[in-house]
Amino acid sequence: MNSSHEKNANEPLNDKPSLLLVDDDETFCYVLNQALSKRGFDVTVAHNVDDATLIAEKHLPEFAVIDLNMPGPSGLVLVERLKALDTHTRIVVLTGYASVATAVEAIKLGATHYLSKPADADDVVAAFYKEEGDSNTPVTSKPMSVNRVEWEHIQKVLTDCNGNISAAARQLNMHRRTLQRKLQKRPMKN
Repeated sequence: MNSSHEKNANEPLNDKPSLLLVDDDETFCYVLNQALSKRGFDVTVAHNVDDATLIAEKHLPEFAVIDLNMPGPSGLVLVERLKALDTHTRIVVLTGYASVATAVEAIKLGATHYLSKPADADDVVAAFYKEEGDSNTPVTSKPMSVNRVEWEHIQKVLTDCNGNISAAARQLNMHRRTLQRKLQKRPMKN
């Protein structure tokens, strides 16, 4: 479902590096598309994993920016699909719900980097070219809150269940609707 401001996947390729931007937030996509285009990328936008997969199968992107939480399959599924199509695709996973478990899974599946929203175009471009870790990153000694620990645990179980909410709810000994409500809430910062 391309709108007038988004590039059509069937348009001819040019000499700019190709970038696939996948996020269900159309406003965010519009803004990031404009910013990344100004930085020299040929941006194609999709709003879900299945549409993004179809686009990538026709025109392999050199770069991808993928939101983790979208209707349907998660962004982790798309990371895996893109890496299966081309192991050289540089992928940055974005999420408004940062989780240690999902960050680890994204990197294991082949993402280049993982950023929490809000991230701007400069953050994304820098993440594409980040080749190694930064030992100067501050390590916090402040313990996580109980709510944050719960969120991290839920994310780990959900990842272990391949995003299947019913299976995760069973493993957590929780009603499926209760788990869905918890997933709709933003996690505590720490």
